[in-house]
Amino acid sequence: MLKAQLAALLRDSSQGLDRHNARNLQRSWRNFAAFAYVAEQYGYRYDGLSPFSPKGSPNPYFALRRLPDAAERAAWSGQHYPTATEGGQLSGMRPGGSRLRPLAEARQDVDLLHARIMVDYSRTHRRRGLTAPLVLLAVMLIPLSQTGFSCESLLVCGGIWLVFAALWLTGLVIARRRYAKYSRVLRGSGVD
Repeated sequence: MLKAQLAALLRDSSQGLDRHNARNLQRSWRNFAAFAYVAEQYGYRYDGLSPFSPKGSPNPYFALRRLPDAAERAAWSGQHYPTATEGGQLSGMRPGGSRLRPLAEARQDVDLLHARIMVDYSRTHRRRGLTAPLVLLAVMLIPLSQTGFSCESLLVCGGIWLVFAALWLTGLVIARRRYAKYSRVLRGSGVD
């Protein structure tokens, strides 16, 4: 997957495209942040959610903008890391094994990219999550209409809905804490 993503990035770079849209095809968001760091070494800087990303998508597109010195960066990275596209070492990353493990000097940049990506990603899920409890409430009317609106069936459906609503609220609290944590990291480093 990484080879394909890097090949697509280099193809867009060779064509001189102003923006490269990428999805998180890695196993984690931290690995995607490491990929964004590598993309910067080839002349594309992370720029947030892509305007072409479908709203509410669980795997949105992120935009990488072409830097003015993209050709020089790509040439330098190609010269110093000639086997990167064939599975070799990547700029700023440790050799061997998982190729997206940052070196000590790149770790802070990757951590900031990770925080930016997580804040942007959390923006895609804010409205989508609110509809889940409402849709579940409407779906619960289907079995109730078949069994009748007796006291027992209302209690069972109400209990099921409360369990799912509690799970939804727990997820919402976790997401908001994560958003606040990454927002503090960005403010602390001076990134808007």
